[in-house]
Amino acid sequence: MWLLFLLVACAAAVLSCALLCRAAVAAARASSGPAPRRAPGAVPDAAAAGRRGGGLTLYEMAYLSGGPHRLADVVLVLMAQQRRLLLADTGWATVVDPVGKDPVERAALTAIGPDGQRRIPAIRDALVGEDAVREVADRLVTDGLAVPAAVRPGVGSAVRLVQGAALVVLLSAAGAFWMAPAGADSGPLPAWFSLPLILTLGTWAVARFELHPYSDWATTAGERQLPDVRHSPAAPATPASLVTLALRGPAALTDPALRAALHSSGA
Repeated sequence: MWLLFLLVACAAAVLSCALLCRAAVAAARASSGPAPRRAPGAVPDAAAAGRRGGGLTLYEMAYLSGGPHRLADVVLVLMAQQRRLLLADTGWATVVDPVGKDPVERAALTAIGPDGQRRIPAIRDALVGEDAVREVADRLVTDGLAVPAAVRPGVGSAVRLVQGAALVVLLSAAGAFWMAPAGADSGPLPAWFSLPLILTLGTWAVARFELHPYSDWATTAGERQLPDVRHSPAAPATPASLVTLALRGPAALTDPALRAALHSSGA
């Protein structure tokens, strides 16, 4: 019976490590693509959110840090801070001013719909398919800053699989010991189960050293373009809270009302 548990442990370890290696190779190929064409400080004409170092806009920072859902949170909070949207702590967004200042804001208003009110999770999901958001993503991929869609799920997801496989190995070992007949010699079991455990933990350690931070959105070049929020004050037209939100997500917001609105909606 313990051989069955060992087989499960080995299969989980080998499969997860192989997927991680494959994701790492794909990410390396994506990162070695075309170098960013923007000179430092250059700003794309199509982007209208706050400008940051390296030519990244607020929307681009949000996408590189957390994908289209993070970008959706940024545009909603941006409009809420300007009193053009009302974000309720129950997770609803209500339109106050139905005029968007840039393509992403207009896409957000379209996602909210003609009723002028919609749940924030539905707005996030609708924005993913909007042309304005796809243009941000395509521009970043073309510049070599964002991971192409074909490469995702990326290294981060693969690392989580390896972590899960390590847990499966431990549970399988525990199950093998529990199912062992009374009085049977279970001395070889730790040695056998240590092999897939060493494989998973070793692969995880190498990934943490070589590939951390794990990102499903930004390439290595894109991560280098992202500013350090601790040492990068916001531009006059861009509140610091928006930069923090773009880089770290809703949990970093200091406004409890906005934080509650995004978290109550499943952020």
